[in-house]
Amino acid sequence: MLLSKTPSGGTYLDWLWEGLRWTVLLSLSSWCVALLLGIFLGVLRTVNSKPYLVLFAKAYVELFRNVPLLVQLFTWYFVLPELLPDVWGDAIKQWHPLWQQFFAAWLCLSLFTAARIIEQVRTAIESLPPGRKNAGLALGMNLPQVYRFVLLPVALRITLPPLTSEFLNIFKNSAVATTIGLVELSRQAQQLVDYTAQPYEAFISVTVLYLLINVLVMLAMRRLESVVRIPRFTSGGKT
Repeated sequence: MLLSKTPSGGTYLDWLWEGLRWTVLLSLSSWCVALLLGIFLGVLRTVNSKPYLVLFAKAYVELFRNVPLLVQLFTWYFVLPELLPDVWGDAIKQWHPLWQQFFAAWLCLSLFTAARIIEQVRTAIESLPPGRKNAGLALGMNLPQVYRFVLLPVALRITLPPLTSEFLNIFKNSAVATTIGLVELSRQAQQLVDYTAQPYEAFISVTVLYLLINVLVMLAMRRLESVVRIPRFTSGGKT
């Protein structure tokens, strides 16, 4: 079935590879933004000397974690262009439909996943003994330096297992983009069913590709964990 010719002249396997490319591109680009934003706001959640920063980061988490992902996606895709100034909104509407769909899904996955990473980073930092922060300050470091050189190098190691789970989730959550027409894996599976009337083969093929992605991600993250692990260091922040 996969090697059969499509109406456009290619094969159905080409459709799957195209869907895989969009899934990987969407997931990886969203992950990069989510990780950076999550670490930054996760740090702000622990800066008790700046309560307004803590409040902002907390409000971000509550907003994006408590609104369903599908609602967020529809908001970015249908509502955002209408809320922007006319020049910007009209510019987005003139993009190729595929890039409109990609942009909305990218924003949605990035901001949603960042909200989850924020809490993981916050928890990891707060699990470290207070003496680490105090020792850094006593050595003459300012607060940003303490976070950069003392707290974050250890906290990020603690967060690697939950970050692995979030990395896997972002690939799975990318399937919601099919609701706005992005031609990722789930969307291509639906098209295969429409054109071939063979749902078993179509969805089994997509399932295998998702499993392959997950296995590769897990192997890569486990390798990273073994490389950056601190010997005799526990998740509680003590040796």
